[in-house]
Amino acid sequence: MECDENTIVKKEEAKELEGLTILLSTDEDDDRPVYLSGNFNQWITQDRKYQMSKQAKGKYTFTFPADFSYPEELIYKFTKGDWSEVEIDKFENKTPNRHSKKRSGIQKEHVSKWRQNWLPYRPSQLPQVHLISEEFEIPQLNKTRKVWALLPHDYNTSEETYPVLYLQDAQNLFNEKSPFGNWQIDKKLAVMSDYGIGKIIIIAIEHAEKERVLEYNVGKTLLGEGQGKQYIRFLTDTLKPFVDKNFRTKPEREFTGIGGSSMGGLVSLFSGLIYPEVYGKLMIFSPSLWVIPKIKFSFLDFFEPKETKIYLYAGGEESATMVAHIKKFKKRLLKRDSLREKMEIQLSINEQGRHNETYWSDEFPKAIEWLFFSNRKGDV
Repeated sequence: MECDENTIVKKEEAKELEGLTILLSTDEDDDRPVYLSGNFNQWITQDRKYQMSKQAKGKYTFTFPADFSYPEELIYKFTKGDWSEVEIDKFENKTPNRHSKKRSGIQKEHVSKWRQNWLPYRPSQLPQVHLISEEFEIPQLNKTRKVWALLPHDYNTSEETYPVLYLQDAQNLFNEKSPFGNWQIDKKLAVMSDYGIGKIIIIAIEHAEKERVLEYNVGKTLLGEGQGKQYIRFLTDTLKPFVDKNFRTKPEREFTGIGGSSMGGLVSLFSGLIYPEVYGKLMIFSPSLWVIPKIKFSFLDFFEPKETKIYLYAGGEESATMVAHIKKFKKRLLKRDSLREKMEIQLSINEQGRHNETYWSDEFPKAIEWLFFSNRKGDV
């Protein structure tokens, strides 16, 4: 049975001793939860501590706990999970930040519409897509490869330096003609830049077509002997120095990430584990851990652990073992005292997720935000 607004208000007034209650109404509603994001939680968009309670269709509440430490002024927005699903006005424009200096009582708010499916985005915010080379030399494998750079939209008119994320399988990241669909990272970066989380350089390396699995296979696995170690050396010893020399990057490890999905996720994972002094942030989607069911971490004894953030994603509908493998991997990795103290792991499971670009696309902005921008305090 749905509650009317007066009933909701009375219920929330009874909570007055607990702190400020935000009462939200919205013209558009669906099954996605609503979150508060603001200067009190580093603008994290899917912070379960600040998930609102749904009282009825289009009616939500949130009451700050009695011991909540209020900033001088609350600054916030409402989202349905990330910046692709943030509130917008009735004309589909970005809304200004909301403000409140209350410490108790009720703050009434209203949202007309929500951004959905990354629309609308402003074409002026799209990253600059730059082809680094049609045939970038890979001396470690005696091959060449097409490599792209996605630069912030204002790269040519600014003097900023930027963090860098190296992504595998470039064919499926922003190519509208990709046979398997694509992550649409260009459109997502355009939306994110509106909210201050898109200022990053993406280096996208195309895979080797028929030899993709061979290159991404690290060492000897159920798939046989791979060339992954040579490929990782290419990324680390050849490509990264070139990028740092030719683009305005922040070359330090804390601003350098690597990532991919499936076998691309696996080779990215090993890149970060083998070269912790180079990669401080790992974006690992649906890694093919099944090819190394008895993975051992003894090789890490040769490396000095460093503070590393790892975003691990898996879908419940990918296979019978995907979620189990990724949970087991996290548990075994953190079992080692030397690693547990240094590694911060965000595990994201979508029980309905399948093994394809659509679900990795949905996860991309959440991972970018957590890995690179989760400690920001400024306005959006």
